[in-house]
Amino acid sequence: MESEVDLLTRRFLAALCPLLLPALSFWSGCTRRSPSPTAPNVVVPEPPMQPRAEPVADSAVDAFADGEASVDSGGHPAFTMPALAGPHEWRLVDGKHWQILSPPGEDTSVTDEAEKNRGACRPGMIEVQGNMKTGWLMDERQQATCSKWISRKFPERCAVFDRDKWLAASRDLPTKALHFCIDRFEWPNRRGEFPLIVVNWVEAKAICARDAKRLCTENEWTFACEGEEATPYPYGYVRDAEACVVDHPWIAFDPWALGQRSTEVTKKELERLWQGEPSGGRPRCKSVFGVYDMTGNIDEWTTAVSPGRPSILKGGYWGPVRTRCRPSTRAHGEAHVFYQQGLRCCADP
Repeated sequence: MESEVDLLTRRFLAALCPLLLPALSFWSGCTRRSPSPTAPNVVVPEPPMQPRAEPVADSAVDAFADGEASVDSGGHPAFTMPALAGPHEWRLVDGKHWQILSPPGEDTSVTDEAEKNRGACRPGMIEVQGNMKTGWLMDERQQATCSKWISRKFPERCAVFDRDKWLAASRDLPTKALHFCIDRFEWPNRRGEFPLIVVNWVEAKAICARDAKRLCTENEWTFACEGEEATPYPYGYVRDAEACVVDHPWIAFDPWALGQRSTEVTKKELERLWQGEPSGGRPRCKSVFGVYDMTGNIDEWTTAVSPGRPSILKGGYWGPVRTRCRPSTRAHGEAHVFYQQGLRCCADP
């Protein structure tokens, strides 16, 4: 017969499992919550190579594997549920993406005139040209020049990089000439509008193609962020939570709610999770080329430059993650879709 202590222990574990499950799904003591049999499935178009679709429910483990969840001083998952400002009014785009409604953004011609950095590119885009530093283990080399750490453990974040040390370490690195155009803001590329989210890599490619553009390569995105000096952050060497939308607390998400994707359930969950801002709202979150919001706010899809999985996320989002120019998230397939993923586009001059 089960003792009172055993009974209380079992009840305690049963109550604890749903809280720990997103990060510790491998724990044999927990059982995944099965979706409702009547709930609609996430419909994701397959690219030509037909990769295996990655279910949203597995994204909690991915988030911790990629350094996209906060931990406490003991290295344990720190699930925080702060009250967020709102409510926002959301709209469904193309039956599967989401965007917060706002007044119309600044007219592209007005932005181009004010910024004066369009160059040989079409309206709303910036011409980027120069020599990108390359070489093996670039991110690791840069990490070695960090002089003040926020956290050396997961998730790794550096408060201050030593500029002189980095310039000396990178002086003789090989370079690659790049010349391209890039959207000034996150899609839909208008100052003052919220970015489009809940987009997978295949869909991001299609959105850019629809506008006669293409997804940026990971090298193009990185260079537009860091410039020829290869600064760790788009604005320099010191991490600044006021410059860009970063270091907000991570919030535990409901994978089942996100899995409905185009329903009212998902919209309510996005509203609960959202901590981003309209594009271009922080003047100092701008690279040397004049590209805004490259770190923080939302993750952005790019295309790999080396063989293997083509779907690469850059920039990080609003949470306490790396959010530097050089790192990337390479763990997700082309069909992966999540609440903080969006895009910006590139084109040839």
